[in-house]
Amino acid sequence: MPKEFRLIACIDASRTEAGCDEAGRGPLAGPVLAAAVILPPDFRHPLLNDSKQMSRKARETLREVIEKEAVAYAVEAVEADEIDRINILNASITGMQRAVRRLSVRPDFLLIDGNRFKPFDGYAYGTFVHGDATYASIAAASVLAKTERDAIMERLASEYPGYGWERNFGYPTKEHIAAIRELGYTPQHRRSFHPKELEPMLFQ
Repeated sequence: MPKEFRLIACIDASRTEAGCDEAGRGPLAGPVLAAAVILPPDFRHPLLNDSKQMSRKARETLREVIEKEAVAYAVEAVEADEIDRINILNASITGMQRAVRRLSVRPDFLLIDGNRFKPFDGYAYGTFVHGDATYASIAAASVLAKTERDAIMERLASEYPGYGWERNFGYPTKEHIAAIRELGYTPQHRRSFHPKELEPMLFQ
């Protein structure tokens, strides 16, 4: 029996709604990725869910479906140096705003995953905690942001070998922490992120 589709398609079917989400707030290295997606009102897919709850294979499958069937979508990266300048919360918000501006269709309303956002360009919006597990358009944005970020980190892993980014994607795993101790920081590292294990290095 096929999996039941449990996500909410939209809040108000009479308007154009875009879901927004980000991926990569917690890593020590690499960009944060943000996406905005407008789905057709009748969009359904049994695999669609919060990207963190999906297998990599399912995310890649959904990415192709979303990019083919979405009314509009856009993905934006905010790099490590900008994250250090404006902090990760503002970087996540900025990335989502940039993605919305790149949509080929202007939405009437934005569905933002989480509980923090900032007004811009006259857009109406709402914030939704666990929105990526509730609304289809936010879940779709989470899939695009996550799959694009994973692909970027795999490319960066070949440019900066030894950190295991093809496996840890920049997150603070034991492998990654040990590599920073041995090899030092790269230009892709967020220097404003200070895990306790690396605090002595701040003064070297």
